[in-house]
Amino acid sequence: MTEDKAILINTNTYKRSSQAYIVATSFLTLLALSGFAYYGLPFFYDFMTHEYGWSRTVVTSGNAVGKLLVGPLFGFIAGWMIDRYGPRRLMISGSLMMGAALIGLSFSDSLGMFYLFYVFNALGYVLGGPIPCQVLISRWFDKNRGKAMGIAYLGIGTGGAIVPLLAAGLEKEFGWQLALTTLGILIVLISLPMVWFIKDPSSRRVKRESAQEMVPIKNILKNPNFYLLALGSMCAIGAVGGVGQHLKLYLRDLEYTQTGSAQIMSFVLLSSLAGRVLIGFLADQISRKYVMILIYLLVALAIPLLMMPDFHGRIYLFALIFGIGLGGDYMIIPLMAGDLFGVRALGRTMGIILVADGVAESVFPMLVGALYNDAAKSYNLGFAILICVALVGVVIVSFLPKTSENKLELQSETNKASDYDF
Repeated sequence: MTEDKAILINTNTYKRSSQAYIVATSFLTLLALSGFAYYGLPFFYDFMTHEYGWSRTVVTSGNAVGKLLVGPLFGFIAGWMIDRYGPRRLMISGSLMMGAALIGLSFSDSLGMFYLFYVFNALGYVLGGPIPCQVLISRWFDKNRGKAMGIAYLGIGTGGAIVPLLAAGLEKEFGWQLALTTLGILIVLISLPMVWFIKDPSSRRVKRESAQEMVPIKNILKNPNFYLLALGSMCAIGAVGGVGQHLKLYLRDLEYTQTGSAQIMSFVLLSSLAGRVLIGFLADQISRKYVMILIYLLVALAIPLLMMPDFHGRIYLFALIFGIGLGGDYMIIPLMAGDLFGVRALGRTMGIILVADGVAESVFPMLVGALYNDAAKSYNLGFAILICVALVGVVIVSFLPKTSENKLELQSETNKASDYDF
């Protein structure tokens, strides 16, 4: 074996092992900061309404206040910092802030404290959640990026499937406040260690990238496809958030027990695992525009099941279809953004899009709560609006161009894995 060939083999082996570490790190980060935090908090809403006397609009407004305050201020800045300096420092900060947020929310018996810690929650999500994970994976993977993103995003479904059952067990044993505190501690313990050992780009690489012309954000903002992607994703994320934030409350109206509600919520997220694998596979095989349309249709088709007269297996059928759509919804957006605008600008692009998505994700649950009919215990009007919103998303996305993976690989300025070290 020649020396050059041996070096090449060692380099490829190192790259594969490094890629596995990146996917594992992203998996655990998304499991904690998105799976545990985002899908865990709604489990505690009914305890808050009962103990503090807050309405359904109020308990879902914390997410809105946090994201509306934090998103516009920090979303783009976080994306710019990730593109320029790498994701490690922001992911560490995000992990600590998210853990502090859940611990704080466990004893927030006033609206001022409630909103303050939801601001920490939003900061943790922006700094340590999907944006840095998306950039991390996109920089390490040229081929099979959809599969890698799909595996990493399994963390959200895994965390979301575990957390209702975990929270129900902890609440039964220790009460809901200590259960929420425990989740905050677990978030830090799960997400922080592997992120700690990711090294940011070397000083030589930073200087080289600084000498390169970064894709101007004004070029992206002039592109009509940016607005189609942003508006289309807002529709789908809003519909998903509107249902997801109220699912526990909806199930309690149907007189499901705490354990029964946790099982349904867990099944939704288990279904999302299958959705992420399926969508990740399809995203590498066909135009991601059509995959996006499929996801949005699944969301729109699942919601009417919540409005139908009850029949055997109705809730589980909803959980299956909605879960598959949920699994692909968040994952397809960065893949489509990378196709349209290139990996080199993905942090800044997703920083803006996730701000817009965060607005939809936070406003629509409040709208559904406001439209809830207390006398009839009915979500029908709110859910009907969410169906229409999801279908509007389908129409908007249909105007996006088809993308060719091979063509886009030649156009995008991807960073090679050899530029990173552990």
